Amino acid sequence: MRHTVAPDNWRRSSYSGSGDGNNCVEVAPHPTHISVRDSKAPTRAVLTFPTPAFAGFLSGIKSSASGRS
Repeated sequence: MRHTVAPDNWRRSSYSGSGDGNNCVEVAPHPTHISVRDSKAPTRAVLTFPTPAFAGFLSGIKSSASGRS
């Protein structure tokens, strides 16, 4: 299934910074899924994940970053 994402829905991490730091992923949240794209190539493929799966992914990243396993 292909999801349409309005241009104003895309968000980039505040950690991206400027210059080379702009090479990041962008996300667009929706009630049932999260869309993810490469900020360097925004017109290319978009990945979509069910919202609960993406939330679990982020939780795992946060746990790893804080030293918890």
